Amino acid sequence: MSEQPHSVAIGAFVLGALLIGITIVIFALGTNFGQSRETVVMVFDGSVKGLNVGAPVALRGVQIGQVTQVELMLNADSLELTMLVEAQLSSQNIKRLGSSTKDVTDGLIARGLRAQLKTQSLLTGLLYIQLDFHPDKPLVLAQIDSEYTQIPTIPTDLELLARQVEEIDLSALASRLEGTINGLNDFVTNPAFQTLPAKLEDSLVSLSALSSELRAQLASSGPKLDGVLDNASDALAGANAEMPKLSLLAQKNLDMLGDAILAFEDTMKNIDSLVAPGSATAYQLDKALRELTLASRAIQQLASMLDRQPEALLRGKQEDNQ
Repeated sequence: MSEQPHSVAIGAFVLGALLIGITIVIFALGTNFGQSRETVVMVFDGSVKGLNVGAPVALRGVQIGQVTQVELMLNADSLELTMLVEAQLSSQNIKRLGSSTKDVTDGLIARGLRAQLKTQSLLTGLLYIQLDFHPDKPLVLAQIDSEYTQIPTIPTDLELLARQVEEIDLSALASRLEGTINGLNDFVTNPAFQTLPAKLEDSLVSLSALSSELRAQLASSGPKLDGVLDNASDALAGANAEMPKLSLLAQKNLDMLGDAILAFEDTMKNIDSLVAPGSATAYQLDKALRELTLASRAIQQLASMLDRQPEALLRGKQEDNQ
């Protein structure tokens, strides 16, 4: 009988130890125990309704942490309200490459890392924090007293739209709209505009009459146009039939022209051979020219002698007769 209480106590002790072990394991898995974690803070100017503790913190869609605290901060001097959000980042879903082991959060912020509120679900209205790079956005840090690294924030798309709407000068827009409406009213009530339907109807009647005349012209000109097209077709057919004859005649003329060119070339070659410096024809011509030159000189001498002694010709004849 004394052993039964001891067995119950031992069983209870073992069961409690198992429960404690399971609790420790669940706690370790839930809190990413043994992994690198970093706490950061973010300051939002607008409403954070829908952002609860435990909301995801994602970097380009990959969850790397969760929100751990949301606080409302009131500046007693300026009476400005800001929302301070603390989040814990984990390296569970980040595969780090390279040999450097130092913290790179400040470097990522310098490259344009910014935090922005995004909607998880339109039905529930829950929000989460999206981290992404916006190098075109200025680096603006809130003046807060915190030991953790502050990640700059940018407004949501809805806040940007609201700011753009606030910047619109509604009074000037209303004045321009009123002026446009008044101008449209003046245009519609103008007598010239009132007579526009009647003028348009007259134009349509004239257009209809013109269309009827064109149809009549086409009906009367159709047979003539068909005859012209038939004649043109016959002419083209005749031209196509005569084309081979014309081509043959042109070829014959080209052959005759080629023969004439060859004959002319032969003639030119013969002329070149006749007037060449060493040819027999050139020698005979040169000899005849020399003899002609000598005869010309003898005639000149005879004329000169008769000019000096005119009677020489008579005396000479008498001497021949004697």
